[in-house]
Amino acid sequence: MSVSNATTGPASSLRFGIAIVVLALGAIAGAVFAAHGEIDGWRWLHWVCKPLTTVLILWMAWRAAPAVSERYRRWIAAGMLCSLVGDVFLMLPHDAFVAGLVSFLLAHLCFIAALLGDSRFAARPWGMLACVAYGVFNLWALWPSLPVPLHLPVVVYVLVLASMGGQAVVREREHASDELATSAHWSMMGALIFMLSDTLLAWDRFRFVIPLSTVWVLVTYYTAMWCLARSVRGSR
Repeated sequence: MSVSNATTGPASSLRFGIAIVVLALGAIAGAVFAAHGEIDGWRWLHWVCKPLTTVLILWMAWRAAPAVSERYRRWIAAGMLCSLVGDVFLMLPHDAFVAGLVSFLLAHLCFIAALLGDSRFAARPWGMLACVAYGVFNLWALWPSLPVPLHLPVVVYVLVLASMGGQAVVREREHASDELATSAHWSMMGALIFMLSDTLLAWDRFRFVIPLSTVWVLVTYYTAMWCLARSVRGSR
């Protein structure tokens, strides 16, 4: 894919970054100040800004030049598109948690596919084992609070999410000193922060109320997505 210099210059990137931050702040403010159980102006601000933030981050990944590879770009973009669908499901007035969970499960599978384009699965096992252990610990801690119908979906989701984080660590270690080092570093940061965001979401939903949880969940989520989008751009 060819991307013109006019759309990838420093000034354009700065404006693009500012737009992402403004929309993210709008999504957070709308969620924090919306009246509980009501559809007011703040709620509409959240509904508009939340998916638009993800759209802009997706566009950031799609326009990145030069890309690490077109294959990597396509899979990261596909994962972000699935995340966008998950965003919509999780912000609907009625409970669509399972649909959102499935959407993000597909997103993580896409991210794993991207990471496997230039790294072998669990080639350096310690990073993978650490992420899986982290996921299993959280699953064990949350298990008594999980509704029975969610047991299987959550187990599958946690294993896929942990595998995504683990493979990102593997990729970072495999390319620590070559031309993919920058991309691998950003993808690892994005994957690990994504795990943190989902951890905060799960603990707030199933275990205990985290003060200002929406702020922490969305800040970490958008940071993770931005890092993954940044990982598309090569170092050339």
